[in-house]
Amino acid sequence: MDKSRLEWKVGLFVFVGLVLAAGLLLQFSKGTTFFRPAYEIILEAPTVSGLKPRAQVLMSGIQVGSVSAMQLASDGKSILITLRIYQQYQIYKDARFVFEQSGFLGDQYVAILPTQNQGEVFRPGDRAAAEAPLDIQKIARSAAGLLEHIDAAATNINHVLSDARLTVLSARALTNLQTAFDNFHRVSERSLEVVENAGALLDTNRPTVSAALSNLLSFSDQANEAAGDVRALLAANSSAITTSLSNIQSSTDTLKALLDNLKQGRGTVGKMLESDEIAANVSQVVSNLSITTSNLNRLGLWAVLRKPRPAPTNPPARAVLTAPKNPFP
Repeated sequence: MDKSRLEWKVGLFVFVGLVLAAGLLLQFSKGTTFFRPAYEIILEAPTVSGLKPRAQVLMSGIQVGSVSAMQLASDGKSILITLRIYQQYQIYKDARFVFEQSGFLGDQYVAILPTQNQGEVFRPGDRAAAEAPLDIQKIARSAAGLLEHIDAAATNINHVLSDARLTVLSARALTNLQTAFDNFHRVSERSLEVVENAGALLDTNRPTVSAALSNLLSFSDQANEAAGDVRALLAANSSAITTSLSNIQSSTDTLKALLDNLKQGRGTVGKMLESDEIAANVSQVVSNLSITTSNLNRLGLWAVLRKPRPAPTNPPARAVLTAPKNPFP
């Protein structure tokens, strides 16, 4: 009897232990329950990164389901993740699915980010696309490459500083720099002397400068008075000036009309200019004047005015040739 009671107590202890183990299993499985109604959504992602089965599915920080399974897609280029969403939660198809991590070293989970909550909602078996998760290892590799570039840049900067120390900060360069500062100091001293001399010159010639300024002011006043007189003169004779300008305009119009008449051959002068006979006579007169002026230049005034001698009517007698005399008899 005592043995049966002991077995019964041991069995009860084992049963309680199994119940507690089941409770702990449910607790450490992040709240997963097999008796809660749910529906499945197939999530397609390029990689699962560190996501594991039974990972939480959170929306606005509240668990709305869990990851029930993961498998490779038929094309071998993506992963199909089965999400078990509790029946009481409706997820719109415009929501975003991303992989996030709890803290820096925490477990990864699927985060559902609602947007407008418009349109249709997911039905059991619907598919959705997930954004690529943040690849820490890829970032670490990029950081390693960046550190290598920084190390190379630091090395180059060190070489540049070394070269600058040997060239810019050499003894000769420092001596030249000191000489330049000394020259600048001397130039500044001479500039001060020039300013002082200019001040002394102004003080010495103050009366002359004052007289020159007074003359300039007087000339300016006279120029203003002359300008005022000119304005008054123009204002007083504005009507006469207007009349003169009108007369000039009228004379211009008359002259233009006269030239137009001459050009068209109207009037006495126009007809004379358009007549070919008159033009020929004028050309003949000009030719005669040219010949007369040429004769004046060549023969003189009296030769031109004197009447030429008439030509002889009898032929001249022929000369008789005689033998020359002997100069030595």
